[in-house]
Amino acid sequence: MTALKSPSSAAALPSRTLWLAALAGFAAAALLSIALSPREQNTVFDGWQWLSPRDLSQSDVRVVAIGDESLEVIGSWPWPRRVFATLTQRLAEGGASAIGYDIIFAEPDAVSPSRFSRLYPPDSPATEAWLSRLGSMDDEFADAISTAPVVLGRAGVSLGGANPADLTQWATITGKPPAALPRYPLVQRNLDTLEQRAPGFGLLNGKPDSDGRVRGVPLVQRTGEALVPGLALELARVALEQQTGTDPQITLTPGSAQIGDRTIPIDESGRMRLHFAEIPQDHVYSAIEILSEDFDLDQLRGKTVIVSLTAEGSPDIVATPLGSEMFGVLVQAQAADAIRRGGWLVRPVWSQAAEWISGALLAIILLLAARQTRGRMTWGVLAAALVVLPLASWLLFRFADTLFDPVRPLLLGSGAALAVFGALFSEARRERAVLRDAQNRTEGELDAARAIQLGMLPDRTALARLDPRIDIAAQLEAAKSVGGDFYDIIALDADRVMILIADVTGKGVPAALFMALSKALSRSVMLRSPGDLADTAAMLNTELMRDSGDALGLTMLLCLIDLATGRVEMVNAGHDNPLRIITSGEVIEEALEGGPPFCIMDYPWPAEHLTLLPGEALVLITDGVTEAQNRDEQLFGTQRTRDALIADQSSAAAMVATMCDAVRAFEQGTDPSDDLTVVAFRYLGANPA
Repeated sequence: MTALKSPSSAAALPSRTLWLAALAGFAAAALLSIALSPREQNTVFDGWQWLSPRDLSQSDVRVVAIGDESLEVIGSWPWPRRVFATLTQRLAEGGASAIGYDIIFAEPDAVSPSRFSRLYPPDSPATEAWLSRLGSMDDEFADAISTAPVVLGRAGVSLGGANPADLTQWATITGKPPAALPRYPLVQRNLDTLEQRAPGFGLLNGKPDSDGRVRGVPLVQRTGEALVPGLALELARVALEQQTGTDPQITLTPGSAQIGDRTIPIDESGRMRLHFAEIPQDHVYSAIEILSEDFDLDQLRGKTVIVSLTAEGSPDIVATPLGSEMFGVLVQAQAADAIRRGGWLVRPVWSQAAEWISGALLAIILLLAARQTRGRMTWGVLAAALVVLPLASWLLFRFADTLFDPVRPLLLGSGAALAVFGALFSEARRERAVLRDAQNRTEGELDAARAIQLGMLPDRTALARLDPRIDIAAQLEAAKSVGGDFYDIIALDADRVMILIADVTGKGVPAALFMALSKALSRSVMLRSPGDLADTAAMLNTELMRDSGDALGLTMLLCLIDLATGRVEMVNAGHDNPLRIITSGEVIEEALEGGPPFCIMDYPWPAEHLTLLPGEALVLITDGVTEAQNRDEQLFGTQRTRDALIADQSSAAAMVATMCDAVRAFEQGTDPSDDLTVVAFRYLGANPA
């Protein structure tokens, strides 16, 4: 019987349902992706930064650090302005192209002579006159600033600052500013003496991201209504002015800031995203190194220099993608270098669009793989995407400074795939339930077919009382799938007995039903036909062909024994030859000429004869004996069949039982694929004792 089969879930489920499931999964993954970003994206991009920091070995930016060593030599903070005046002069003498102070000088010098005289009144007019002639150290610092390319820092504040409209003019910025620029109502400024003499001013503000890490530096912000440059951008402007002798303009365009011939990408908050690096140690000088007469000032020629406090306890420490602690001045230095040499990161519109498009393509490919390959290729496609997309993201970062998020397309594709798998799993469960119901119905039908098959066989106990001149026994063991074997034993008159064994060429309920029809027709024809056995066979074939289906045939071996003489007349229609057991116990196959199975064509089957001596027997079998298989798919075969008949020849029942037991032992517990039928009869003579 043909086994129950089901189409794969992917093929059985309507395409519309799969597409809707994929779309729902894609939409859910899209919402999740939006909710997770930018945290998830920052994690990926920070990892790329950690794997491949920028190379700053050729940077023209230097840092002058006022660290603990410098404080030990010069004194505690804040330093006298004369020290800064000297420091500024030294940097200018070295040929620095721009000098930036990441410090706000908001208070007057605490040790200026005028303030000193108020704290410690002089003991004579001469001393007072001498102190007054010394002048202000703030003025001295202002003089140094006025002759050097200095950029002073300012800070945007909400309280306690100056009105931006009252300040010395910032560098001019034109163009269309980004929509989300930070705005500060007030400004923390330097002393007026210093502000009036400084060539430039840069805003020091820079907020970290929501996770507390700094990933970029603001180039442009607002104080009041004015557009103002950050420290790094103003340093670049002043340095360019020193190099070219012209005043370079800062122009804003959508998504970028332009200074001179360089265009720097900025985001909606005016921030340049940095490709971070570790500042080389030889690019950082201590303040006392610069102040030392032994220092080679020529090292500073053409360099941009930023001065900042880096002593222990300095509040200007930030977290970056490379670590949790970095002085803010080092971030400003990297920003200044990026403006001059490049080194920013961009996340263009096409990159973001590519994330969504690649996610959609991955979802479609996974869906097609699930449908066309029954899911076998799905995991391979997903594994390939897990390699290709991160690799593409890394290559874009490493060689194009472009940010492409590989997680988003993977999330979108996986979301769609999971939804499709869910739909397929649900459909598979439904199919299994349908198959279980169908199997239960089929098993019921098979049980009924087996009952039909076994119920139509002669009563085995009655065979022993059939006639004292013949010892006859038979057994049919139906296979699980139900075949079409049957046998019949008919006493035609006082001396003649018809013994037949047959096998319908098919299995299952159709074979069982045709078997029942064949058995009924066979008995009817045998009882009605007075002619010889060849005519009877032809008549039976005609009857069977009228009622058989195209796909069904019938093999049959007819044996008509005359108990008065032992003569056996036989017709073989495509069946296994009978096995003869002679008086010596030897088993001989009686090779009959025979013909094709019934129900195929009209054919003149010949009647063939043999005569059994008293004590001799014939054994009739179906192919369920010789074609039985064990776990190694070996066949029981002819030789084992003969060996089984030799084992016990004491009676027909013993021969049948021994044969069946031998076959079942050979099968080693495997389910038989066909019915097993054995009929044995021994002629005991015309006048048995």
